[in-house]
Amino acid sequence: MNRRALAMLALGGCLAFAGLTASAQNRELVVASSATYAPFAFENKDKQIVGFDVDIINAIAKQQGMKIRIVNTPWSGIFVALNNGDVDLVISGVTINDKRKQSYDFSPPYFIAHQLIASTADDVASREFGKTSPNIRRFESTPLIISELAAGNVDAAIGDNGVIAYRVAQFPELKTVEDPSFPEEGFGIVVRKGDKALQDKLAAGLAAIRADGSYAQIYKKWFNKDFVAR
Repeated sequence: MNRRALAMLALGGCLAFAGLTASAQNRELVVASSATYAPFAFENKDKQIVGFDVDIINAIAKQQGMKIRIVNTPWSGIFVALNNGDVDLVISGVTINDKRKQSYDFSPPYFIAHQLIASTADDVASREFGKTSPNIRRFESTPLIISELAAGNVDAAIGDNGVIAYRVAQFPELKTVEDPSFPEEGFGIVVRKGDKALQDKLAAGLAAIRADGSYAQIYKKWFNKDFVAR
């Protein structure tokens, strides 16, 4: 084989490799979300997964030219699916904390959460209970808590601000009270540890939709109030 043939073979190999790389970059990414957490992710009457998280990741994907497919994944197995490579990223109201950052990488926070009190009386806002107090009742889900509150079976409910505010809006007799002593928590999009390329694309996409106003529109749609940058 002459030098020209060798050169052409080498060039062909390089082009094939480049094609494979481009193909890998353009592949469909699988996004896991537990669709039981309105308004962040839930199934509508047509069994479609909708919500704030869904709109955010779709906006980021569109801005970054990523192809994505969202799959409803039970919370109990959502990180196992990520670890096993069954999904590429997770957006499901996941709080960024130091323990999780030991095992996973995160986008910058896309939502700032804090605990919010829903009540039927002002004096409930300043009430403090011990963990073992018989005056505290614990429920499996926020919708159930709010239903109990509306029925007068409990005096106040505490939960994530986005979820509580969304549910309370369905009951005009209820109101929310913020307690400044509750710490803030950031929700982040989760990727496997070391997947910096995807982490960077998510960060760039999030910054872009914040800058062009898309984020504010999505926030207004789901929380019925204007987004105020902090």
